[in-house]
Amino acid sequence: MGASATPVQRGPQLVLLLVALLVVAITWIKGSLGPGDLLDQLARRSIPLNQALENGKPSLVEFYADWCEACKSMAPAMVALEKQHPEINLVMLNVDNPTWQVELQRWQVNGIPHLQLFDSNGKSVGQSVGLRQTSELQSLASSLSAGTPLPQLAGVGAVSSLSKENQPLQETSTAGPRSHA
Repeated sequence: MGASATPVQRGPQLVLLLVALLVVAITWIKGSLGPGDLLDQLARRSIPLNQALENGKPSLVEFYADWCEACKSMAPAMVALEKQHPEINLVMLNVDNPTWQVELQRWQVNGIPHLQLFDSNGKSVGQSVGLRQTSELQSLASSLSAGTPLPQLAGVGAVSSLSKENQPLQETSTAGPRSHA
């Protein structure tokens, strides 16, 4: 008579099989691309900032954070922009990385997502703060690519340099409603 396993003997084998399948399923689900994973992938594919500003291509620099929900929700649109506009450098700088402290101060990054926009000469031509829709990002990218003025979007503005006429007031001076004239 052949030795066949009884249901009681198959029980532990079945449990082990189910546990193994559960582990595989959880690993697969966690490995699927969520918005946070897209941010990480964008950052890994991003070229270094200094290279982007010197290679003769326009650049879009995004200041982001892994915990930023607006950054995560904008990530799929940034992936699409990266694919549709290979002529534009996409640089991702995580605000939680102390390496970028100088850049955070230089471009006055006070909110995220913050996009700093550069022409092909590496000159800052504008910035955008806050969540952008795919169509808005595409419009910004098209303007950068063509070298045309940035579109008129809420939260997007040109960058101006400080001059002696518009330097910050000294602590000892009194600011009045007409002191800027």
